[in-house]
Amino acid sequence: MSQTNDQLFERAKKVIPGGVNSPVRAFGSVGGRPYFADRAEGPYLWDVEGKRYIDFVQSYGPGIGGHAHPKIIEAVREAALAGTTYGAPTEREILIAEQIVDRVPGVEMVRLTSSGTEAAMSAVRLARGATGRDKVLKFAGHYHGHSDALLAAGGSGVANQGLSGCDGVTAGAVGDTIVAPWNVMPEITDDIAVVCVEALPANMGLVPPTEGFLQDLRAACDKAGVMLLFDEVITGFRLARGGATEFFGVQPDVWCFGKVIGGGLPVGAFAASAEIMGHLAPLGGVYQAGTLSGNPLATAAGLATLELLDAGAYEQLTATATRLADGMAEAFDSAGLTAIVPRVGSLVGIFFTDTQPTNFDEAQASAENGVYPKLFHELLDRGVAWAPGAYEVLFPSLAHTDDIIDQTIEAVGQAAAAVVATQ
Repeated sequence: MSQTNDQLFERAKKVIPGGVNSPVRAFGSVGGRPYFADRAEGPYLWDVEGKRYIDFVQSYGPGIGGHAHPKIIEAVREAALAGTTYGAPTEREILIAEQIVDRVPGVEMVRLTSSGTEAAMSAVRLARGATGRDKVLKFAGHYHGHSDALLAAGGSGVANQGLSGCDGVTAGAVGDTIVAPWNVMPEITDDIAVVCVEALPANMGLVPPTEGFLQDLRAACDKAGVMLLFDEVITGFRLARGGATEFFGVQPDVWCFGKVIGGGLPVGAFAASAEIMGHLAPLGGVYQAGTLSGNPLATAAGLATLELLDAGAYEQLTATATRLADGMAEAFDSAGLTAIVPRVGSLVGIFFTDTQPTNFDEAQASAENGVYPKLFHELLDRGVAWAPGAYEVLFPSLAHTDDIIDQTIEAVGQAAAAVVATQ
């Protein structure tokens, strides 16, 4: 056996801040020490000590087909044999852009990036450049990556660390950022360039929009001449073939994508109409660039992933998520542990409260009541891996069979009973 999880974590902390390259991985909000992944396949992940977990993290969303899907691995292998990066355009960049245009109503042009953060940052710059306005409105608990202007009240990106903001972000950087409570219609004035929204927020747990909220938001933006941006880094091509736009029947002006479109490799994208994208360099005056944008391995993996996602795949994903959510709700109830298990499409949330949160403050109260860390570790002991943060959601994949879901529900029931016994 290679070194243990503890040994690797101690080594990591000497050369990597906190021992991790993304803060939530340090287990700070759940306690204990992280497991170090060794390999993964389908619904499973093995740590360096050889323990196998049923994995519902799936890299926070990209693993919609499960880990190491043979078609995706073969696509990456074939692409890598031809070279891993060129700094020149490739046909696959066109193919994946064509796929996005074909799938999402309203999208006419796409620019690829290397991360969701980069996509959101660039999309806001584009909206400001296209409108000539400075202000940005976002909602508390919605996470749009870690660029300065969008980090305020940023959901799981900072909330899992017990933070409300970020050192190093100046007052000037967020001076044009307005933060509004979710599911309450904000005042949208004509000095705002863009309203940024997770159409289905999944970074404060799963807190869907109330009935008609997105439609009203669209109408208010239209009235003030403000652009509406859907951050679909999580929901894009997971909720439906056309993402949140198809699922909710609301069309924004600008989109951000990531995760699924990279098949597990670093990728992001932002998109809009041809008119709006015409403001982007080299066509217009809004500059954006990236040496690894449109990376040939990422585009190969993304295309292979999108090929998996036909109508039957979405039916399967929804059925799997429904089985998981309903089964967990029943398991919690049987154990006497108060919990709400929301599900929208193939996304599943968990709140240890008796009512469904509708905003960040309510979600935060549930996340900070101390139940999640206890259940998290009880599940880890039973071979089920959830994200090490109470603001995250569960990502069932095409590889999570009914039998695996049933095993998970059984483990949840046992873990819940163990938690109740300590209360």
